[in-house]
Amino acid sequence: MGNIWQLQEAKNKFSSLVDKAHHEGPQFVTKHGKESVVIIAIEDYQKLSKPKSDLLSFFKSSPLFGVNLSSTRDKNFSRDVEL
Repeated sequence: MGNIWQLQEAKNKFSSLVDKAHHEGPQFVTKHGKESVVIIAIEDYQKLSKPKSDLLSFFKSSPLFGVNLSSTRDKNFSRDVEL
């Protein structure tokens, strides 16, 4: 596969590794024969880390949207706790 790199090769050809990540997609780097890291283009990373919606839209899509929840607090004293 052209998207798997051994660590030493990735270090020696880092510029090529970055170019391939931009043009061919994620590149996997192995260390001691095991997958260790993935190199991806910044655009791909931003798509992965960007929230799907803003906070207001999130709350509006909640099953509890429109339900009148009581937010009053019991004014009684708190319980005794031994420390």
